[in-house]
Amino acid sequence: MPDAVSAVGGTATPPATSTVTRSDQMGKDVFLQLLVAQMRYQDPNSPTSTTEFMSQTATFTQVEKLEQIAAQNASMVALQRSLGAGALVGRTVSYTGDDGAPVTGTVGSVKITGEEPSAVVDGVDVPIGRLTEVSLPASR
Repeated sequence: MPDAVSAVGGTATPPATSTVTRSDQMGKDVFLQLLVAQMRYQDPNSPTSTTEFMSQTATFTQVEKLEQIAAQNASMVALQRSLGAGALVGRTVSYTGDDGAPVTGTVGSVKITGEEPSAVVDGVDVPIGRLTEVSLPASR
């Protein structure tokens, strides 16, 4: 997907994403592997206490639930984008064209495919993130 052009300074900005990938983040699979390795290689003369094991199990459950909440939040953001895009139909919008000139037109429909919905402005697909102004159509 091509980068969107910002209205400020005309610089290219990447589209927004709903996920964050960090190299220092430990997922539930890594956590479970560590927990299993700890249980497998524990000292038989000094086993892990029940309290400590339950604490680790509870922590694993928390990590799993937080991942589920993050996935639900991403779904809600996508739904919110789609609903917001649908509200643009019939509105007059402005955006920066490929040549850098401002373009104004009426949204005839909205396409909800891929990461970011796009508005069809006078026959041209425009990603929602490229819109610089939205207004009511002029009364006739």
